[in-house]
Amino acid sequence: MPENATEVTAAGIARLAGVGRAAVSNWRRRYADFPQPVGGTGTSPSFALSEVEQWLRDQGKLAEVPLRERVWQAVAGHPAGAGRALIHVGCALLLVRDRPTAWLELAGAPDERMAALLPQAVDHVLTARLGPEADGVHGSSAPEPADVHTAGAQEPGDDHAAGSPESVRVHTASSPEPARVHTPTAQDLLPSVPLLRAAAELAAGIGAGQAFEFLLGRQLDANPRQYTLTPPQLAELMVDLAEPPKDADRAAREQPVRSVLDPAAGTGALLRAVGGPAALYAQEADPALAALTALRLTLAAEGPRRAADGTQRPTHGPTVRTGDTLRADAFPELAADTVLCHPPFNERNWGHDELAYDPRWEYGLPARTESELAWVQHVLARLRDGGTAVLLMPPAAASRRSGRRIRAGLLRRGALRAVIALPAGAAPPYGIPLHLWILCKPEPGVRPAADLLLADTSDLSGPAPDASAGPGRPPGGKAAGGKTPGGGRERFDWHAVRSAVLDAWRDRADVEGVSRVVPVIELLDDDVDLAPARHLPRPASGGGASGLGEVRERLTETLRLTTGLVPPAASPAEPAHRPLTTVGELARAGALFLHSGTAVPGSTAAPVLTEHDVLTGAAPTALPPAGQEAPGGAAADDPVLLEPGDVVVPVLGGGTAARVVDAATAGAALGRNLQLLRPDPAAVDPWFLAGFLRGTANHRQASSYASTAARLDARRLQLPRMPLAEQQRYGERFRELAAFEDALRTAGRLGGQLVQGMYDGLTDGTVTPG
Repeated sequence: MPENATEVTAAGIARLAGVGRAAVSNWRRRYADFPQPVGGTGTSPSFALSEVEQWLRDQGKLAEVPLRERVWQAVAGHPAGAGRALIHVGCALLLVRDRPTAWLELAGAPDERMAALLPQAVDHVLTARLGPEADGVHGSSAPEPADVHTAGAQEPGDDHAAGSPESVRVHTASSPEPARVHTPTAQDLLPSVPLLRAAAELAAGIGAGQAFEFLLGRQLDANPRQYTLTPPQLAELMVDLAEPPKDADRAAREQPVRSVLDPAAGTGALLRAVGGPAALYAQEADPALAALTALRLTLAAEGPRRAADGTQRPTHGPTVRTGDTLRADAFPELAADTVLCHPPFNERNWGHDELAYDPRWEYGLPARTESELAWVQHVLARLRDGGTAVLLMPPAAASRRSGRRIRAGLLRRGALRAVIALPAGAAPPYGIPLHLWILCKPEPGVRPAADLLLADTSDLSGPAPDASAGPGRPPGGKAAGGKTPGGGRERFDWHAVRSAVLDAWRDRADVEGVSRVVPVIELLDDDVDLAPARHLPRPASGGGASGLGEVRERLTETLRLTTGLVPPAASPAEPAHRPLTTVGELARAGALFLHSGTAVPGSTAAPVLTEHDVLTGAAPTALPPAGQEAPGGAAADDPVLLEPGDVVVPVLGGGTAARVVDAATAGAALGRNLQLLRPDPAAVDPWFLAGFLRGTANHRQASSYASTAARLDARRLQLPRMPLAEQQRYGERFRELAAFEDALRTAGRLGGQLVQGMYDGLTDGTVTPG
């Protein structure tokens, strides 16, 4: 095998063949001729891509490798690393788009000749788009890049590089030249030539910008812990918030955004979301990441413009510079119209001591623990008078006592215009409900704003309650108080959150439970706590006093129906001694089929029935809105879609639970930690099966307790041997018990809403004790 041959992991093989990872493990065990590992580790081996492709074709498991998968595998297995490969691909795609004729001429040459000619052609498009290198030297004679990390270590929350910094020409803050992609040498490009040809072929089908977005997205998904990412839907929301509100004058609203700065650019997601004519400025501490960002933004911009004489003139690309923004600002003279920023959180070594007398601290020197307030003041320093900035902030920055003096200064001068709380799951870290701060650079001679918009969208993170839920049906997706059962990002509804945030900002009106315009004088107390939850109480349970009557009526009707579903008195009898069989035996006989769940919410094109849904009787977890990406780029391995009559049981926890899939649940994907039993209706009644699976003794004998949590082995669950007609008699009784259980669950939910609503109404005065 060639020394630089592309390697692929088991996950990559699964993608190529369109199967799950478990299938690849099974092939390795079953087939002696399956290719042997050529690298990786014992727990994560890698295989030669060419050998894997040939084996899959020989087995009839692969007709042709999809082009995008072939290109990605070549990137992931590049001998110089995926980061360097992406830089090479980005340079080539820029050449493909800006000088297609030159690319076609180069692509017709042999590999070595093509590698020798590429640097000059690449340098031409890089210079046209990103400017000349600072020293005017290209290729292998360029000096090594400078180290811009003065702290010497990666700070928590920083975007981490994906590749070697040797591919980037670095300029310190004192240099007026932008950081740019260093022109690769012929020797560097030679191993990449097959990859570049394939990438150009991919670009011919989907466009150069989309091809690079796909490959960069795969790199980010494959290394989620190495990057602090801003989800694209959040980036779009931040860009929209930077637009003037509805009450701004018409001329201001129609003026295009001329300059947009991101001082903590990371992967460039915020600037990537900017639409319309704009001059983009970015600074990133990591040089390799800055190079990828420069290529990403350049490829996302419009192509060359055709002049009147028929020649093509490339438009200038983004200005991307490298350096520690707080310690070495690369744009000290810039006055941007808009600043978008997702700064690193909780930095302690941000430069507190050496920056004590920095002129940017107009509102006070931030404490060592208040790095986010240092970013706030840096952003204000880079705005023009009247310019707007939107920052993603941790919730602690709105209430920590160490920052109250700076927050008070921001309020008094009218620089802080809104604090908006997002639901947990909007961006990493996903367990924390982050805030958006909207700032405006005070204009000399203009009276400061006298109020602050506070908004809280945490109650909009899931689907609305199902008003029609009742006995015999699973209740709606929300619990009392507006929280969805699953919580977190798997229940995240971006459409509702986006609409609420934009309406609150543009209308600046009081909306019960969502937004409130608070006079600044009310906030200037000893704490200067700007957390929206403190000043914007959650809406009363049950919809407030006006909705308590409806909740009471629904509860009364549910209790009436529940009374009618109470099981009849049990007739004592001697323990029955019936012949038994196991689920495993039924599976071997073909009477039922077993499947394990792999899907997570948002990872497949269908809603997902989760373990929590089974335990609580909730509807399957809904997907994010159309067009929204799955969280973290997750992908289910061959998701199993539910059919009516399937029986689903959780495999963890030790409790007795089983759910028969009805028409409303059918079509959902089977979630993780769930086992599906699909009985043959001619041999096994599903309700009979589900009922006997819930027996306490049955669960105990089929569970293992070797670890801290009990784990159910569904194959060991026992059933009595009965004719189908007798099974159906038992099944009808089990169905009645399930309806009674659903009614009790619905009554409990409505009762909880009524009780809490009464407490809320009596305490806030909207309900009288008489």
